Amino acid sequence: MRTLPAFCLLLASPTEANPLGNPLAALVAGTEARAPQLSGVVGVVADRNRIIRAEAHGLADIAANRPLQADSVIRVASVSKLVVAIAVWRLVEQGRLDPDKDVGQYLGWTLRHPAHKDVPVTLRQLLSHTSGIVDGPGYGFALEERLQDKLTAEHWGPGAPGRRFAYANLNYGIIGSVMEAATGERFDRLMTRLVLAPLRIDAGYNWQGASDAAVARAAVLYRKGSDETAWNPDGPWVPQVDDLKGQRAACPVRSTSNCDLAAYQLGSNGTMFSPQGGLRISIPDLARIGQLLLRGGEVATESGSVRLLKPATVKAMLTPVWQAGGAVPGDDYQGQMLCYGAGPQCLTGRAGATDQPVPGARWWGHLGEAYGLLAGLWVDRTRGRVMAYALTGTSADPFKSPHVASAFSSAEDIIMAELAK
Repeated sequence: MRTLPAFCLLLASPTEANPLGNPLAALVAGTEARAPQLSGVVGVVADRNRIIRAEAHGLADIAANRPLQADSVIRVASVSKLVVAIAVWRLVEQGRLDPDKDVGQYLGWTLRHPAHKDVPVTLRQLLSHTSGIVDGPGYGFALEERLQDKLTAEHWGPGAPGRRFAYANLNYGIIGSVMEAATGERFDRLMTRLVLAPLRIDAGYNWQGASDAAVARAAVLYRKGSDETAWNPDGPWVPQVDDLKGQRAACPVRSTSNCDLAAYQLGSNGTMFSPQGGLRISIPDLARIGQLLLRGGEVATESGSVRLLKPATVKAMLTPVWQAGGAVPGDDYQGQMLCYGAGPQCLTGRAGATDQPVPGARWWGHLGEAYGLLAGLWVDRTRGRVMAYALTGTSADPFKSPHVASAFSSAEDIIMAELAK
């Protein structure tokens, strides 16, 4: 699956063909004093029908001296959750899922907060991180493990389901299990069938469903340091994820034995294909996901359009379930999350709020952060614009550099301000 030719023109162009300007290049060159140096950055802007700006700087593979391109395929971390939400709402439209039904009825076992055993957990709560679930001891389990067996009392926060916001990756692992149990289809294949294939996007969760050509375009994620606790701005770039050298991993999931995917029991462990953060996709194709929301559930094609969701469904997705300062308390993720819908994150647009990389940003989308990467997909419905970006590595802890405009990292503030021009 590749993006339609009409949408490929800019993607295949060299970086210099459509420059956004100096700010992104300065971040990679290390000449932007307000932010750490980046190993690479891709930025894309689209309107309702087409990509109108695309730019890439830096290297996709430093050891191979392979340039980062606009169509490099990147692990976009938590932006993956937004794409999962689209698949969930497709299943809701098909009558396969009910957003307000007790998810235990799909799973075949009871999912209950130990302190609130009479309160059911629903898909809408899982999608909006108001389920009471927290990541606690961990949120990703091996192929041979069952989600039901791995959940502990430490995986529940202080609030009853529906009564507290707490951003947690595990919510989406549970969603993946529900999707499988309701359909009898494995999560990675569901994502291809429900979202990626109809949009002709060459991508996949943990690379499943993505072509060999996509694997060859993989961008390595980097830090200067072995992990998030060992930043060394003067040291070498250290590969973190997807240092593939053109080859797929022998096993696409974590396994404690022989990676026998054929023996996997559907619905038992939806965490294994990383629904919370494992999507590999190009940034122009990520913008295509944004166009779907901007256009009320459809995207333009050469022959007309493809509709995946009804406008009323998109409206339901883009309706706040939780907002900071309201009746339901919550953890605002260091000021970056003040508003959340039934799948997408929202920026409040409030003057002086900590979620404003651009003043008045009442945007919908999602951020992503993991393994040195910072990414975002944002839909500005007022201006009819989609902005998508990924920076593939930072030389120092990006959240310890001086903030420019918001609680986002300084590099993201600079990138989003540039893309929003």
